[in-house]
Amino acid sequence: MAARLRGLGWAARPLLPVVHTWDFHAQRWVRALRRSPVRVVFPSGQVVERKPGSGKQPGRAAAETGRHEPRRKPSLQVPPSQTPCTWEDSGLRYDKALPGDRRLSSVMTIVKSRPFREKHGKILLEGRRLIADALKAGAVPKVFFFSRLEYIKELPIDKLKGVSLIKVKFEEIKEWSDLVTPQGIMGIFAKPDHVKMTYPETQLHHLLPLLVICDNLRDPGNLGTILRSAAGAGCSKVLLTKGCVDAWEPKVLRAAMGAHFQVPIINNLDWETVPDHLPTDTRVYVADNCGLYAQANMSSKAIDHGWVCDQQLSKLHKYEEEDLEAGASKAWLPEVEVQSYDLDWTEAPAAVVIGGETHGVSLESLQLAESTGGKRLLIPVVPGVDSLNSAMAASILLFEGRRQLRVRAEHVGRDRSHP
Repeated sequence: MAARLRGLGWAARPLLPVVHTWDFHAQRWVRALRRSPVRVVFPSGQVVERKPGSGKQPGRAAAETGRHEPRRKPSLQVPPSQTPCTWEDSGLRYDKALPGDRRLSSVMTIVKSRPFREKHGKILLEGRRLIADALKAGAVPKVFFFSRLEYIKELPIDKLKGVSLIKVKFEEIKEWSDLVTPQGIMGIFAKPDHVKMTYPETQLHHLLPLLVICDNLRDPGNLGTILRSAAGAGCSKVLLTKGCVDAWEPKVLRAAMGAHFQVPIINNLDWETVPDHLPTDTRVYVADNCGLYAQANMSSKAIDHGWVCDQQLSKLHKYEEEDLEAGASKAWLPEVEVQSYDLDWTEAPAAVVIGGETHGVSLESLQLAESTGGKRLLIPVVPGVDSLNSAMAASILLFEGRRQLRVRAEHVGRDRSHP
């Protein structure tokens, strides 16, 4: 029995080294199979040379190559027309707002307040085009809030030095935006000074001796449209008396479509100081279809055709009644002749007064028109139709004035060519 066991043990001994030998070389064989051979020797003695890496799959080779070679970042290409240095090279940095950061909300709350704008001289501009126009005109930026870095990179680099750049979520901008489709960028600017602004060369080239005086105009949409028409007609200046809506209110900016940076705007004027901003020998014309004096000066034929409306008489009629009760004469009442808008009224520099739709033009505007030899411009409307919208009336008068000035310039040029 013992001999049998010794025989079995002898027979089993060779198996152990074989098993250990396989385990010892197994990993090395597996690693060898993973390698890409550079030379293959077949049993027949044939030798085949192989290039390193030829046995790798394209995807695997690219992946392994990417491990050793650093991935190159795409460089920001700047067109030749822009400044030669890139946004990164200029050293500009931005701050990313963290959750709960209330800088945007606090700034928006105070900037949208007219008393704050007037006290601290700050305004809010929104949208890439409006901000670009402001920077081009020389407006001074203070803070930019943006949702994507690309919006800042589109702006001139030299205008961003010293400006606080804060990246916020688009949802926060959307919450404070006045636009139907927010563009993801807002800017806080110093309130522009019309004397220091740089207006477009094309605008200056087509400048006309034509001004607009806004008299107690309170609707933001109307004022923005008037500013846009004034810029389109080539007006040299827009004056706003006290009582008008702030020209830098967000709704006015939206309606004006960049006109703030195309035509000089002088805000919050007293009527006593208005003549100081008018060119020499300027005649002031009042756009007003309504009123006691328009009715008194128009012919019966014009009244029969409904060319004069009968609303807004109560204010002037009240002054007349008070004057009669006091027994005083009516010499203080301005006597301003009524004229159709399409007759020539641009012989001298002209200023057109546009009143608000609720209260109409003021007595001060009529007195200024009387003192400068101006008239009341009447736009005929069909019977039964109320007076025109203030912005519409201003557009009609301004472009009629532009037409008259162009015709006069053509006549002068024709007379000079044919002495």
